[in-house]
Amino acid sequence: MVDLEMVKINNRGNIQSMSTIRKALVVLVLVFSPILNRAQNDPSFKRTSYSGESVALENDHIRFNFYKRVLGWGWGEIMTPSGKMMAILEHFGEVKLRDQDIPVRFVAESYSRKKTEKGEELIFNVSSVVVREVLAGTSFENWMAYPFTEPVIKGTVTFAIEKDSRFVKLQYRLKSTGNYNAEYIRGPWLKLGEASFKTEKTDALLPGVDWAVNDEWTSGTDFFKDPWALRMAPHPNKVSVPVMALSHKGTGIGLSWNPKQTASRWFNYRDHKPQPVFASPNFVDRKNNHLMGLMVPDATIEGHENETVSKIPLELKIDQTINFDAQLWLSKGNSIDVLTDWIKQKGLPKPSKPRWSYEETLDRIANAYNTDFWHKGKGFGLLQRPEKSIKPNVPNFLLRYVKENKRGKTAKELKEKINWSLQQLGDESKSKNELINEGEKLLTEQKPDGSFVFNPDVIGKDDFKVATTFIEPMGLRGETALDVTIRPAMRLLQIGKETKDQRFLNAAKNAFDFCMPYHRPEAGDFWETPLHAANLLAAGHAAVGNYLAYLGFKEEKYKDKAIYWMRTLLAFTHLWEPDNLPMLYNTKPVLSSSDWYFANWVRDHVQWEVLAVFADVARYQLKWDEIDPEIDWLRFQEGITNAAIRWMGAQTIDKNWLPHNLPDTYDRYLKGEYEYAFPDTHNSVSGNYGGMMIMPAPIAENIYYLLDRKAEKK
Repeated sequence: MVDLEMVKINNRGNIQSMSTIRKALVVLVLVFSPILNRAQNDPSFKRTSYSGESVALENDHIRFNFYKRVLGWGWGEIMTPSGKMMAILEHFGEVKLRDQDIPVRFVAESYSRKKTEKGEELIFNVSSVVVREVLAGTSFENWMAYPFTEPVIKGTVTFAIEKDSRFVKLQYRLKSTGNYNAEYIRGPWLKLGEASFKTEKTDALLPGVDWAVNDEWTSGTDFFKDPWALRMAPHPNKVSVPVMALSHKGTGIGLSWNPKQTASRWFNYRDHKPQPVFASPNFVDRKNNHLMGLMVPDATIEGHENETVSKIPLELKIDQTINFDAQLWLSKGNSIDVLTDWIKQKGLPKPSKPRWSYEETLDRIANAYNTDFWHKGKGFGLLQRPEKSIKPNVPNFLLRYVKENKRGKTAKELKEKINWSLQQLGDESKSKNELINEGEKLLTEQKPDGSFVFNPDVIGKDDFKVATTFIEPMGLRGETALDVTIRPAMRLLQIGKETKDQRFLNAAKNAFDFCMPYHRPEAGDFWETPLHAANLLAAGHAAVGNYLAYLGFKEEKYKDKAIYWMRTLLAFTHLWEPDNLPMLYNTKPVLSSSDWYFANWVRDHVQWEVLAVFADVARYQLKWDEIDPEIDWLRFQEGITNAAIRWMGAQTIDKNWLPHNLPDTYDRYLKGEYEYAFPDTHNSVSGNYGGMMIMPAPIAENIYYLLDRKAEKK
């Protein structure tokens, strides 16, 4: 028997002056803790080989366990500190050669752990499995012969973690050992929900491309119809932010990469960028999990999108490098929170320098309104169908421009045009009775739960008729969605404030409250796109509306929701650009198509919608940077404004614009009649502009707001 009063455990501390029972418990813990730790680190994922060895990287935000297969170290599990299993890293890389039917993974015989100033690293020296060696001595050896006698790929895979950061850094530094034709080389390859929540999710987000909620599929046909629906491996330019995100019941996981990194290139051959692959559920492998990963070759031509096994292989030469730099992290919340955490860590990119200074841009816009945009006896507008848009309206920015430049020739001439227009308009302000009548009409349309419903008959365009004729409706009569309710809510709030009629204020509050459970902005482009598709304009309306509700009702829940909706705008905004194609802070209007077939809004940018949102911010003098200081919203507004100024050069300066349904306007364009207007669309792959021309008043409104805010901060 052991005398517990005399027990001492070397190197684990002394047991002194304790009760016999307490000392016995300490002995048990000290003796069995290594066994308990090994059990705790045993993998949850069982559909693989496991040699019994594991190693972990962890901090207060994430735990990353790595495991050794029979052939070597080669996979991992990602979980929350509390133990919720989020994903498996299926391998340390995989290559599929055109001349070998079996794909092979990268494994390591050993690893090294390195302490750094901020944390630690695990470094695995990997090489691809040699099939010939694995089959040696088995029954397969006599009837299968593979020619390769050495690994195809060798290199290192490094995982680094810092003590106070939620971001794990992944670095793949690989080399080809010879001349091969690779149908793919996979880097980080994550199976989310494996051995845990499987195909369940709260939402899944590939910014600028796809945003699915609940049981929707990414690349589903809810918002596209085939052949456009498949978007699992899109042209890299279509991804607005290099982040893939998925969330499940309050926990999100993200994978980011450097979209400008040269993942592989030989000599004077073309670059291959990291190609994102995203599928929820995992229809690529047809498994009950979700997939996010990086690979080469990439889809630099739209015709080669969605090739997880490339039809044209990557030609590898001896010592050709294959590199992937990525980050992996966990966040509290949904996919927008995952994206926001990445942006808070990285910061918004510095906007491109505007084509002209803000002051010069205002002068050019004002001069255009004074000349080409003015039509005597009609008003301001552009000669393009429908000409009914030419009318005696007066943009607010012109009033300020004339006031601040009253001695200039342009301002003097504009003043005459403005005075004429104001005379034609008369007093357009509504009386109190007219406002009450408008409000009461809205009350008759509002449902008891606070919502408003979708009615395609009042849209004024025939897109829904066309869509229904060709395939199916883009929205069902009587449905509701965020923007369908938020817009009348904003109007009721305004009418209630102006009339001081509590009925309208109560109805507005009821409508805002109805929208509280929504998390994906939907329905902003209801005139031509699927009703429930993720939409920038809906996000902007909801952000501005909830901000105004916060100012009106003084309740924090509206402030919190306003911040959330503003952050959803980030998912539509290009926060990077290729070296050869300027498109920083260009925005996607909606992650869908028009009329199911007639415009692809994953490929094309639209700038007027985000400008309109921030023109409302300027009109109401809202200050996003003050209520949400974690995001530099003034920089964001500067970015989208500078991008719009870049679009103004698509006319006679750059000559890369063509109309679509208005071919007769091209001659006017060549004559310079649309100078300093800006086009409807920009193609993220070709870099060309197209569509109708849009008046630049919102650009001017945003410029004035930025000038005022910057002066205020001096």
